[in-house]
Amino acid sequence: MLALAPKPSSLTAAQPLAVASRWVTSGCDGRGVWGRCTGTSAEPYDCVIDHVGVAFRCTCPSRSTPCKHALALLLLWVRGSVAEAETPPGFAAAWLAGRVAAVSPVVDSPSPPPADAPTDAPGSAAAPSPAESLPLPPTRDGRDDRVARMSAGLAELDRWLDDRLRTGLADPALARYDTWDDLAARLVDAQVGGLANRVRRMAGLVGAHPQWHGHVLAEMGALHLLATAGRRLGSLPPHLADSVAAAIGWQVRQADVLAGVPHTDHWMVLGRSDTREDRIEVRRFWLRGRDTGDWAMLLSFAAYGQSLDTSFAVGTEVHADLFRYPGALGLRSLLGRRHNEPVAATDVAGVTIAVACAGIGRAIVAEPWLDRYPVCVVAAPARIGARWVLTDATGSLPLQPGVGGIGQLLACSEGRPTVIVAEWTPGGLVPLTLHLPDRSIDIGPVAEASFLAASR
Repeated sequence: MLALAPKPSSLTAAQPLAVASRWVTSGCDGRGVWGRCTGTSAEPYDCVIDHVGVAFRCTCPSRSTPCKHALALLLLWVRGSVAEAETPPGFAAAWLAGRVAAVSPVVDSPSPPPADAPTDAPGSAAAPSPAESLPLPPTRDGRDDRVARMSAGLAELDRWLDDRLRTGLADPALARYDTWDDLAARLVDAQVGGLANRVRRMAGLVGAHPQWHGHVLAEMGALHLLATAGRRLGSLPPHLADSVAAAIGWQVRQADVLAGVPHTDHWMVLGRSDTREDRIEVRRFWLRGRDTGDWAMLLSFAAYGQSLDTSFAVGTEVHADLFRYPGALGLRSLLGRRHNEPVAATDVAGVTIAVACAGIGRAIVAEPWLDRYPVCVVAAPARIGARWVLTDATGSLPLQPGVGGIGQLLACSEGRPTVIVAEWTPGGLVPLTLHLPDRSIDIGPVAEASFLAASR
């Protein structure tokens, strides 16, 4: 069933419908399964499944194939809750007949045998009937193979983590790059590339500073959580299942995202950050809706010699449609229609450190493996001991050690409370933008120009 689902959360969405009380009528025979499901519309949805040729039809408006109604009907059928019927109803009979006709071969009338041809002896093998010579139904071997590879890769990752904990973090093998690179390569082969990227980043933590053991152990915990959740997608709530699937590397087609309902607002471009991830430059634009206050993230990628997206300027505002990827937080988005040209963003409002911390906490509860989240605070830079922080009367948040832009932060804020946009990471805040009354100053990490322009 998981292999048939168009996305991991589809099976979860089908579970509440897989009860007899939701179906006005249902039935099955040797070719199909059919039923009428009560939904949000005035009339029940007509759902038909060809379980021999593996095809689906439903009158619901969903763009997914199979939809949740078809998956629910299949669940009822495999549980033995659909009674057999001699004749399908009209809405199912015509479609199933068309399916049979589409796959049935054209059988030529046999020519009469020659007069001297021997007749079949009693007990000899008869010619196959047209029914016996039907072509094999189409299969979903590609998708089935991918699900099997992903499950095997997640199980192998869990075994590897168990081995590492059994031998301890003092194992000299952790200092060898091959230990991590071999695992990452196997995860890529298993089509869980999202976890492969996390493994490669974790390799860079080993020996990086005196406290590296705690950071590596925390990252191992996140990997174990994702490996376990990735093998239980069908039992997770829909939005959480989508988040887990995205984290382990399950791709969602842009066409499917753009087919959703747009989130229209006046979007303020509050921050930008460039990071190098596994030989790829990643640019994040952090947008916040002026009307809703909701955050959104637009991504841009560039390999060696390619260019990053420059269509947005920090400190501007545009009235536009955004389409969100599925997930518990739903931060990642695609840009749809722009309703006007960008204008300067004014009156950017920030929150206190305490409110920002509460927002970060809620985000981590929704996605415990989260490694970046935007905050917009009114705070002043200060130094506590050997570490820089952003502080106000409600508390302080430390900056990431070694982060850039502190000089600009001090010079532009003059040490006073200022509207500052930053990325929260497990290692500390990364300052991105200062929003002053008359302008916005972008101080976020910038991609190396030589990397992006090398092929020009």
